[in-house]
Amino acid sequence: MQHANKGADVALDGKGLRIGIVQARFNEDITDALAKACRDELAALGVADDDIEHVSVPGALEVPVALQALAERERYDALVALGCIIRGETYHFELVANESGASVSRLALDYRIPIANAILTTENLEQAVARQTDKGRDAARVAVEMAQLLATLS
Repeated sequence: MQHANKGADVALDGKGLRIGIVQARFNEDITDALAKACRDELAALGVADDDIEHVSVPGALEVPVALQALAERERYDALVALGCIIRGETYHFELVANESGASVSRLALDYRIPIANAILTTENLEQAVARQTDKGRDAARVAVEMAQLLATLS
């Protein structure tokens, strides 16, 4: 059996892809860094700036609603979810992390569109800062790779 996709061997080419990005504003310094890294990597992969729609929402719980609105347009090859949830002293962290993550996954399956989930869930600000650039870059690469894969499987 041959594998259609060998992970690290995949040549990523974003030319002609249309990508939607939804960024939560809560913990804005982190999410701005995620967005910058994501957009820079998308550009490096050949995604034209005109082919990117970037919207912002108040927080991680609102990200899925905006993702759904973008998915319903049927204009995008992939979507990206950007956010940052930092653990506090209450159960709110688990609620937001679990609900946003489950909703993003459900939307990807319901709309059959790749959604790169870069909603960080960290114990503290230092962990978020340490991950902001790599995770933003990773989200762009996942979006492009999965858009390419789904195009070949269709």
